[in-house]
Amino acid sequence: MNLNLSTINEMPKEQFVEALGAIFEHSPWVAELAFDARPFRTADELHDAMVKVVIHSSEDRKIALFREHPDLATRIKIGEYSTLEQKGAGLDRLTPEEFEVFTRRNREYTGKFGFPFILAVRGKDKSDILAAMEARIDNSLEEEADEALWQIARITKFRLHDLITE
Repeated sequence: MNLNLSTINEMPKEQFVEALGAIFEHSPWVAELAFDARPFRTADELHDAMVKVVIHSSEDRKIALFREHPDLATRIKIGEYSTLEQKGAGLDRLTPEEFEVFTRRNREYTGKFGFPFILAVRGKDKSDILAAMEARIDNSLEEEADEALWQIARITKFRLHDLITE
């Protein structure tokens, strides 16, 4: 499905949230709160408005958003956007040994930080992703929360640009 900005700008709130609510993983509240920033002249302007909603939300709400993201290389059912992104990075084709490494790293990361490892995987392969996991495990909670927010901004920018024609 592709949408153009004029259509998005003319949508009633309910339809706007329906169309854009999945951009931020299982968090339609982001689209709902960005609605009043219309009209948007570009997809980047819409994205900026949505990211500002997250940045200005409470720490608890940010952590809840982080926790909505699936583990990378998971075998449980995940959202459509995440499924396509992980498939594009080859995470659906791991050997049993690779799957075990990712599972162990995901557990270690979540155990330390309290939310899953978040990375914009577009353009990356499994070795890039594993290297990022290993590099970031030594970060502080504050560093990882900032990095998670930055990665979510990258992920959602890709998603919006895939969805919107200007």
